[in-house]
Amino acid sequence: MNKKELNLFVDKWLSAWTGNKPQSLIAFYTDDVFYLDPSNQDGIKGKENLEAYFTKLLSRNANWKWRVVEIFPTEKGFVLKWEAIIPVLDKAFLIYGVDIVEMKGDKISRDEIYFDRYNWQTEVDLNKKKK
Repeated sequence: MNKKELNLFVDKWLSAWTGNKPQSLIAFYTDDVFYLDPSNQDGIKGKENLEAYFTKLLSRNANWKWRVVEIFPTEKGFVLKWEAIIPVLDKAFLIYGVDIVEMKGDKISRDEIYFDRYNWQTEVDLNKKKK
């Protein structure tokens, strides 16, 4: 992908993370995808397993918003520095993180996500206890 194509791809991909549309999001991934995030430190293998995870995750976070900070092309894909605004009841958390992405053609075959989720997760846990 050239720079313009990469920017367009990332914009569409990040847009699919908002609005509880797991089918739109999973379309960006290969069948044999490997996905890792702070909640899944052993990773998730395969599109079917990842779709099940995305269905739960997006249903709980339908209103979060994602924005590109910087994109660093690599030999196998790109590294994305992003910011997310994640609402939890009457608060919103601004979180920065990175995705290390490998591509096969125009699909994501590996996506490793790194960010500090402490403040956000603490608020989520407190709200669970209040219920």
